Formats: sequence, structure tokens, C-alpha cells
Amino acid sequence: MPSLTASNFDNLPDTAFTRQPQVLEVVPFSSATLWRKCKDGTFPKPTKLSERVTAWRCGDIRKWLAAQAGSAA
Repeated sequence: MPSLTASNFDNLPDTAFTRQPQVLEVVPFSSATLWRKCKDGTFPKPTKLSERVTAWRCGDIRKWLAAQAGSAA
């Protein structure tokens, strides 16, 4: 399966799910920070798709990225 890059991420619908390795390619922080931000509510919480599969909605990540860009301006 090809790796998800920022350009591929842009082509996914908002309803698509993406896993942690792909999320880390489009956000500017580490795995530990990702989970810390999810826990404290400063990043969208993932969805548990099965016992061993956790993923984030692309639309939620896009909204978070847009909010970060808006607050930096």
C-alpha cells in the first residue's frame, strides 16, 4: 500500500479515515504529542474502528489544521 503524503491526504474525502502513521505525515508533531493532544482535547479524538484499529477522520484533521493556520495569522 502506498504511503499517504500531504498531497494524497488532500485528495481523500472528509469522511475517509486515516491511521496514525499517515496522520503524523501531515501534522507537525511526534506520536507521543499526538496522543497527548488527543487526551487533552487539543487535537481531534480518533475513532475506534475495531479492537486493534484506531483512525482519524480526514475532515476532522483538516478542520484542526485550518484552525491552527487561522490562529497563527
